[in-house]
Amino acid sequence: MTDSTSTAAMLIPVLDRIASALERLAPPATVKTDLDAADAFVWQSSNRSLMPVVRVSRVDIGLLEGVDLARDQLIANTRRFAAGLPANNALLWGARGMGKSSLVKAVHARIVADTPAGEKPLKLIEIHREDIAQLPDLLAVLRGGPHRALLFCDDLSFDHDDTDYKSLKAVLDGGIEGRPDEVLFYATSNRRHLMPRDMIDNERSTAINPSEAVEEKVSLSDRFGLWLGFHACDQKTYLAMVRGYARAYQLEMADEALDREAIVWAQTRGGRSGRVAWQYIQDLAGRMGRRLETKSA
Repeated sequence: MTDSTSTAAMLIPVLDRIASALERLAPPATVKTDLDAADAFVWQSSNRSLMPVVRVSRVDIGLLEGVDLARDQLIANTRRFAAGLPANNALLWGARGMGKSSLVKAVHARIVADTPAGEKPLKLIEIHREDIAQLPDLLAVLRGGPHRALLFCDDLSFDHDDTDYKSLKAVLDGGIEGRPDEVLFYATSNRRHLMPRDMIDNERSTAINPSEAVEEKVSLSDRFGLWLGFHACDQKTYLAMVRGYARAYQLEMADEALDREAIVWAQTRGGRSGRVAWQYIQDLAGRMGRRLETKSA
């Protein structure tokens, strides 16, 4: 055996180990998904695939109280998109528990129900906040396809050292390819500018050019053409939510007693919201020995 042959034989195991290590480091290939399998999907970051959701946890749009203006605007925007017309990315922001994510899911259900027979229904695809960096991979799956898709990220926000917002900005409006015509992006957040207020204030006070630093942080929200604000509800709206749920699930109780219990329940929670109303209804149904279909408020 020559020296060169011996050296090559010694290198082969080393090269095999290097190749195996590189394969482990490389991200998995995106798995193709049949979008006709369901109307809703969740992006799986582990294998870069779309997991069909057979049964979406959602509230009927008729049960959402106190959000009439936001409801009508979001339905109109989504309906235009589903019809192939121009539409805006939407940011639903504001008070916790006031039905932001419930509205997105309910609007999708309404649009699907109104889809004429023979046409492909609008798809709802949820991507988790921690997977936003993979948004370009998801868009690559959807780009040029036969389906129109509504991308949905619930509770979207960014912390001090988070740089994913730059990727999201490019995807929403500023990249070379731009947002695919087949895709619209809806997000919910408790923050209008998606950044902590102290982060913005710190940039303003420490940057060499404060205005530019702040603009970099808050301009992400500008990528959303439609802003829908959700605010804490008053007692009248809260009780309307409770009564609506009680009627929908046939929980028979006199209005006065129902209101009295619901008010006490809200006081123990420190506030009123759609989520608090739904949690009270779950408690009431349990005490009555009634089963409720699981929904999110």
